[in-house]
Amino acid sequence: MTTPKGPSHPPVPEARLKLGWVLAELRADGLISRAQFDHLVYAAQRPGAEEIHPLVVISEQGWTSPASPPVKLDLEQLTRWLADKVGLPYLRIDPLKIDVGAVTEVVSLAYASRFHFLPVGVRDGRLTVATAEPFVIRWIDELARILRMEVDRVVTNPLDVARYRDEFYRLSRSITGATRSGAAAPLTTIGNFEQLVELGKGGEPDANDQHVVRVVDWLLKYAFEQRASDIHLEPRRDAGRIRLRIDGVLHLVHELPPPVLAAVTSRLKAIGRMDVVERRRPQDGRVKTKSPDGKEIELRLSTMPTTFGEKLVARIFDPEVLVRGFARLGFSDHDRRLWDSMVSQPHGLILVTGPTGSGKTTTLYSALKQLARPEYNVCTIEDPIEMVDPALNQMQVQHNIGLDFAAGVRTLLRQDPDIIMVGEIRDLETAETTIQAALTGHLVLSTLHTNDAPSALTRLLDLGVPPYLINAALLGVVAQRLVRTLCPHCKRPAPIDPNEWHALVTPLKARCPETGFGPVGCDECRRTGFRGRSGLYEILTMSDGLRRLVTASTDLPALRAEALREGMRPLRMSGALKVKAGFTTPQEVFAVVSADEPVEPPASE
Repeated sequence: MTTPKGPSHPPVPEARLKLGWVLAELRADGLISRAQFDHLVYAAQRPGAEEIHPLVVISEQGWTSPASPPVKLDLEQLTRWLADKVGLPYLRIDPLKIDVGAVTEVVSLAYASRFHFLPVGVRDGRLTVATAEPFVIRWIDELARILRMEVDRVVTNPLDVARYRDEFYRLSRSITGATRSGAAAPLTTIGNFEQLVELGKGGEPDANDQHVVRVVDWLLKYAFEQRASDIHLEPRRDAGRIRLRIDGVLHLVHELPPPVLAAVTSRLKAIGRMDVVERRRPQDGRVKTKSPDGKEIELRLSTMPTTFGEKLVARIFDPEVLVRGFARLGFSDHDRRLWDSMVSQPHGLILVTGPTGSGKTTTLYSALKQLARPEYNVCTIEDPIEMVDPALNQMQVQHNIGLDFAAGVRTLLRQDPDIIMVGEIRDLETAETTIQAALTGHLVLSTLHTNDAPSALTRLLDLGVPPYLINAALLGVVAQRLVRTLCPHCKRPAPIDPNEWHALVTPLKARCPETGFGPVGCDECRRTGFRGRSGLYEILTMSDGLRRLVTASTDLPALRAEALREGMRPLRMSGALKVKAGFTTPQEVFAVVSADEPVEPPASE
């Protein structure tokens, strides 16, 4: 065991931190003024002053150090100071990187609570514990002897130690309780697919068991806090996996015994008003709940049968996304002018294209939110309804009764609409009825699955839409992607490779910036260097030149070349502008935009 470096005025050994001592040390280090010291030093003598950790008390004052440059004395900054003071590493707990099952098995909750620490890692015969009481050390040798492990300590802020200690052990108890409440027979004894889908009629915990309910509550709360966009529950032979998609990347969060994962899936299906017994066919459901800070959140549930059981994905929709405005979605001033010019038209068709997960739904709902004024009747036909909004009249596709997109559009046309949103154009019938709606005095928004904006024209032609209908109805096409953005707290200047820059801007020309920004990694971004995502947009507005090219024998390269000549910014150019502005990196842009060389526009005559 390594003895920590002693502070200039060490407290009594084995004592918890005292407010008076911390204030004295901060004063000695020049981090607080005499007035600040006097303000709190008398509070340390009041009854009950020791019940709150001194770092928490000081952080609540909202002080800034008198030193230059000034430092805000928040809880994390004070914890870093304490770690440096006692010579121990600092750690900000990231639950994504902690094996909750492993750490809660080696030390009991009672023992960890008694000595004010939290186990955070077990590896290669070493136990790592996080504490905010670095001078409470009597337990270290005892624990090392009992576990036959070396014990390493790190300093973590006291609120996180208390919070995650409660969450980790409560989760562990719930999983253990759920396992015991069901017949935890190993899945290796199951021999075929039919037995797998029948799993649970006596072999899994009850979905309403209090332990299962607690696991689900923890999972939802944790997903909201981590800014996840999707929750994946994935059954496997030996252990079920829980993964979260954060900023477009999947992270493994936890592994559960297969019967417990099946019970958690059943619990989510139950609150999503789905058929809990049916596991042989895919189902869709919806849950409206609240985040820890009280915001309303909607979850869209989807299940599918797999080899080892039922897989469930919950897509998380935050209604606040719809009120952020187009600038926060990633629209540049140029993009916004083009978009506004299209949606200000009294009638016509606007298409939003891109792969699944590229942000099309968010763009459409943001547009509808902008357009839904009291004097307009805004109607939608969707499959499924992604987000329920009281300003819209929303209709759900129901194939079992013959209500598909085409039938839905025909119904909407009898509802005196001003603006119509069609969830997706998938076939000729839907395309024709959508275009007819646009030609009869309605502004229509819809989506297509194409890689770029010009490809939407050829896709409509491939579906069988006559060229004259496309030319008469289409106002423009928006292709989009979502790219990870650099963490504003830790990004640092970095050189831009001229070759990568050239590949981004070709076939257009733009001078390569001398420097851009690159990822570093900090506590705010979970050491990834990225936080959040932003949209890349390619906006094609229909012109007389493009309409002349839309024929039965339309050539896609010629369409793209004409669009570029008329000023369309390719997706990669949109990415280049964000690289130049320091929002992302060339590598992130190439990760979401096709690396195929764009066609050079013909030289002007």
